[in-house]
Amino acid sequence: MARTADPERAAARREAIVQAAAALFAERGFESTSAAEIAKAAGLSSGSVFYYFADKRAVFRAIFERDLPTSRELVDRHAAGEDPVASILAMVDAVAVEAMDPLAPGILVEVVRQAGKDPELAQVITETTAVLHEGFAALIARGIDTGAIDPALDPRETAQWIQVVIDGAFLNSDPDRDPRPMLRRMITRFLSRPCDPAGDHA
Repeated sequence: MARTADPERAAARREAIVQAAAALFAERGFESTSAAEIAKAAGLSSGSVFYYFADKRAVFRAIFERDLPTSRELVDRHAAGEDPVASILAMVDAVAVEAMDPLAPGILVEVVRQAGKDPELAQVITETTAVLHEGFAALIARGIDTGAIDPALDPRETAQWIQVVIDGAFLNSDPDRDPRPMLRRMITRFLSRPCDPAGDHA
């Protein structure tokens, strides 16, 4: 009788491979990490990686493919918040907390290196960025309508600058330093109306 696949077991092994690969890619780089090393770090047999993934690039993409549904859920969760500024800051907190991950600097370097070599990876990054951009832009537009955000700001341009500021937290990431308080301070002041006291005392 043929053995049936156990979905939970397969999912757990895929996750173990992705977690092990992320650590190795961050430490050694994509090119210098072999599939056998990933399997060993995941506690699996040497051929396991290619049982669950088409190739090593598929493993690397899997690290970032998880971000797309997470980003969609984040945007959906805050889209209808009563206070648009508070919702924006909550989204910023959720995204920026990953900058405290010790793997963040190494992974960031590798994704920049590999995106140009892997159109599928570039598409995943583009889609995730677009989801967050649309979420921020919608909240900014609503904040302008309610008078909570400076009406001189363009929602889409402002959303893009918020993402640039968050990216800066990753570029200067430090596992021992939480970037969120400074990000909240900067973005609060950026969004504040010129005469808004919050802009001076945030």
